[in-house]
Amino acid sequence: MFKELCVLIVALTLWMLSTTSQAQTYSTGVGLRLGVSNGLTLKHFIQDDVALEGILHTRWNGLLVTGLYEVHRNVREIRGMRWFYGGGAHIGAWNQRPGTPPPWSDASYSGGTVLGVVGIIGLDYKFEGAPINLSLDYKPAFNITHGAGFWGDEVALSVRFTF
Repeated sequence: MFKELCVLIVALTLWMLSTTSQAQTYSTGVGLRLGVSNGLTLKHFIQDDVALEGILHTRWNGLLVTGLYEVHRNVREIRGMRWFYGGGAHIGAWNQRPGTPPPWSDASYSGGTVLGVVGIIGLDYKFEGAPINLSLDYKPAFNITHGAGFWGDEVALSVRFTF
């Protein structure tokens, strides 16, 4: 009984926080991504609630390109606020990095091409009456090559100009 009640409460909470039929608040945003890795971000909505995001960012003395498919849901209590989730992939290269790899990775940092799959979840806010968007997200990745393993430390704030 307790388990079913918890499932019902979670389902009702998610239903109250999200909708799928409200219109998007911007169509394209371009800006900076600041966090564990820094770079440029471009987000473009292909449907009212679906966006494609490309990120060009630096990490471990290298450069990575990430492509994401994101589903957005409105937060009813805050106009202009949406939460989103999605996934994609990244590819890039990094140079040899001195020091010890982080404990969550078996990386050797010998340099080379890195390839991995990426998840994302976050909040997206468009200021009403201004062409500015803020997005705070968590983007864990699983690298398949060079630094193979789970990379769970990617949190960032994106600031975009919207049109």
